[in-house]
Amino acid sequence: MQERVARVIGRLGAFDHRQAEGVLTLDARLAATYEHVGAGIVEIDRDGRMLRVNQQLCELTGYSRQELLGRTIFQETVPEDVEADLQQFNRQLAGEIDRYTIEKRIYRRDGSHFWAEVKSSSVRDAEDRFLYAVRVQHDITDRKRAEDALAHRMREQAALFEFSDRLQYVNSAQKIHDVALDAIIRALACERAAILLFDSSDVMRFVGWRGLSDAYRKAVEGHSPWTRNEKNPEPIYFEDVPDSGLSNELKETIAAEGIGAVAFIPIQQDGQLIGKFMAYYDVPHLFTESEVEVALTLARQLGFSIARIETEIARRAAERDALRLVSIVECSDDAIVSKDLSGNIQTWNAGAQRLFGYTAKEAIGQPVTMLIPNDRQDEEPNILARLRRGERIHHYETVRRHKNGHLIYISLSVSPVRDGFGQIIGASKIARDITERKEAQRKLQESEQRLQELIAAIPAAIYTTDAEGKITYYNEEAATLAGRRPTLGSDEWCVTWKLYHPDGRPLPHHECPMAVALKEGRAIRNAEAIAERPDGTRIPFIPFPTPLRDASGKVVGAINMLVDISERKQAESQQRLLLNELNHRVKNNMQILHSLLFTSAKRAKSDEVRQVLEEATRRVAAMAAAQRALYVSTDASRFAASDFLQAVCQTVQQTLPVDVKIVCETATGVLSNDAAMPLSLILNELLTNAVKHGIKDCTTPIIRVGLKELDGELELYVEDGGDGFDLHAIRKASSGLQLVLGLARQLHGTFQVTRVPSRASLRFAAGLPS
Repeated sequence: MQERVARVIGRLGAFDHRQAEGVLTLDARLAATYEHVGAGIVEIDRDGRMLRVNQQLCELTGYSRQELLGRTIFQETVPEDVEADLQQFNRQLAGEIDRYTIEKRIYRRDGSHFWAEVKSSSVRDAEDRFLYAVRVQHDITDRKRAEDALAHRMREQAALFEFSDRLQYVNSAQKIHDVALDAIIRALACERAAILLFDSSDVMRFVGWRGLSDAYRKAVEGHSPWTRNEKNPEPIYFEDVPDSGLSNELKETIAAEGIGAVAFIPIQQDGQLIGKFMAYYDVPHLFTESEVEVALTLARQLGFSIARIETEIARRAAERDALRLVSIVECSDDAIVSKDLSGNIQTWNAGAQRLFGYTAKEAIGQPVTMLIPNDRQDEEPNILARLRRGERIHHYETVRRHKNGHLIYISLSVSPVRDGFGQIIGASKIARDITERKEAQRKLQESEQRLQELIAAIPAAIYTTDAEGKITYYNEEAATLAGRRPTLGSDEWCVTWKLYHPDGRPLPHHECPMAVALKEGRAIRNAEAIAERPDGTRIPFIPFPTPLRDASGKVVGAINMLVDISERKQAESQQRLLLNELNHRVKNNMQILHSLLFTSAKRAKSDEVRQVLEEATRRVAAMAAAQRALYVSTDASRFAASDFLQAVCQTVQQTLPVDVKIVCETATGVLSNDAAMPLSLILNELLTNAVKHGIKDCTTPIIRVGLKELDGELELYVEDGGDGFDLHAIRKASSGLQLVLGLARQLHGTFQVTRVPSRASLRFAAGLPS
């Protein structure tokens, strides 16, 4: 300051001492004013560096004079506000403007900031060159806060007004949720929001949301800071989630969604908690009393609107139900009538007119007793008494009288009608004509009676069961066969006392053919069993269990007929003894014949005679083998194909060279006795032919034989590794092939020969005519 005063005195030249002291006093006063004026003052160069600052600016920023000098004004500006200030300052440098005013935020030394109104004025020389700028900065933070608070309040009020206005036009719950979410985000200035309501299981479920991921909603759904029945629930908010008292798991879930602050606002309806809405902020947020009040106002309006929509939906549903009920009543084929507690008819639908013949005009106001026959007049007082006690009468079958006098069988249901206070004021009656059903029941009973008489007259054991296998009916023949009388509704599956398999093994009742038929829903045939009576006697029988089904195909029971086969079994046993004796004698005779032929072949001196005798020996041996298969069979008329094939192949194998091998392949099915001898001779000829001609040049002489079922027929085949032969070319020259063809005709079969592979086959019917 002293230097500045000296410069002034030097410029003025001759001043006396008093004048000099006056100048000094004035400059000191100016300097003091500069330092302590109620605004920050800074002088900056064209680069924005601070050349000089006053004490007030230091106090505003918290920096010392030495710390500020040399720094630029833009270093101290909040980054979002730099661009606007820089544009104006560049215009000032260019001489486009001499001064400008701007509002911006300036950092303090502690990292906080304040709002300042900056007035920048240019200082130029005589030639209008920019020298420096003087910037005067006023702290307007309080004003800005007031403006922000006012703007925030206006925004809240505008959001509330718009919310209320839009709610007047919504007509669905989803639209209410959408409108509410818009209002929450706007009024509370949050980034995201959600609405959750209790479902029928008292679980908080998301019904509307904005900006929330599926994973977050799934993780927090069901969480509620209040119980379902909590009274006067208060808002809950967490201004900084990481530092809140929430559980670590919930903190991690919220943090993963990028949420810094959250508010839980209860939604109530008639004093009952129905849900909540959530306001989410991406960064920590201080919730003011004003915001909480606005949030509660939003929640109240939301609760009112949800109640209004629910009431409207219920009203519409009630109207629809009423219209539907009217339509049902009018269109129903049943008679629907209402009466008061005195028994007077009050309403009468078209179904009642069709059933009873009276029009509504004729019936309404009349006592309902006009429909009741004289011998049933005591029914009405009893019905009215039960109604006054609040009872319902379901499917009461009775008789009523038509207008023309004829009687009608009806099924009657009666229910009490109550007023708004729950008092019984009348009754509603539904009557259905069951005349046809009654007639059908009568005919059915008559039919069932005739059926029982018919079944009782059939000379066979017959019984029935329900779907669970309980015996429901049996005739006298069934009791005679079982040697006992079953207990209806208690005994299960069969009328017999004990059961056995045909081979004598015990057969549990729950595994008998009747049980299988019910469990599998199919008729069982071709089964046999043995019943043991209580006196120890046993009866072989054939069952014929058949499931019974209703109109929908469901099994409702079964009927079984038991055929006593004791006499047949005795006859079969006697026949078996005779056949065994016959087979034994035939077998012995064939063995004697085979021995005679074999001995004659050994003694024959002529090669030709020896060959003929050897062929005859082999053929007799083959027939003897077939006879053995018949002898071991338990069936008098059939035998297993596998037993036959093994017996004949083993016999022929004994007559072949040791290096020749017969491989018996698949053998399935059964053969009739009539086929045994022709097949044994055919198989012997085909095997002999394969050895003589098919495998004579093979290194591994193997013959494959099979007998299997194909498409309802049986096929006998012989394969070898040879070149095969032409059947048409040699059939006349080979006596063996002629024998095969003749026997094939006897079996009504088809004989074929192929070369690749070398194969001879005979196809014939599985069942042969007798």
